[in-house]
Amino acid sequence: MARPAHGYLPQQNPCAQCGRPIARPDWVESSGDHTSYLWCCRACGYRFEAVAYFAEAQSEREAIAA
Repeated sequence: MARPAHGYLPQQNPCAQCGRPIARPDWVESSGDHTSYLWCCRACGYRFEAVAYFAEAQSEREAIAA
C-alpha cells in the first residue's frame, strides 16, 4: 500500500553513487514490518531504494490468554 509518510521521515541521506546529501525521499511505501524509500539524487541523477525492516513487537508475537 503506497501512502505518504507520516511521522518520522529520513532526511539528508547520502547518495549511493556520489555521496551528496539528498534532502528527503521521493517516495515512501510501508508494508507490514518494513518501509521502502525511493531516493533520487538531484546532483548526479542516480536513483536507489533503501528498505528499513522493523523488529516485530514482543506483544504481537505472543498469544493473549483470557
